[in-house]
Amino acid sequence: MDKDKLVVELKQLTQNIMERLYEVEFEELESFVDERQKLIDDIIRQFSLVPATEAQKVEIERILHHDSEITARMNTLCLEALDWLQKRNQAKAQRSAYEAAYTPDSFLMDRRK
Repeated sequence: MDKDKLVVELKQLTQNIMERLYEVEFEELESFVDERQKLIDDIIRQFSLVPATEAQKVEIERILHHDSEITARMNTLCLEALDWLQKRNQAKAQRSAYEAAYTPDSFLMDRRK
């Protein structure tokens, strides 16, 4: 695949994710990153053989302009997942403490003095 097609494909991939950035789940963003990395590796290989034109450099800069927003969304999803895990672990610890204190078939006996 030639450089121009790779750059166009990267642009389309980026536009597709940007249109739905705040609706996608983490798994889809992960898939996007994997696919994007493959394209970038191919572009780097092509540019190592023949340097990029000025137009290609400009287009790549436009594409990379979205990186900070994509990264911010990924960080938000990561923090949400971390928060969920912490709440889950906290609930598990509370449940474990309750279950450990309760013994079925036991009964209380008060002593009178």
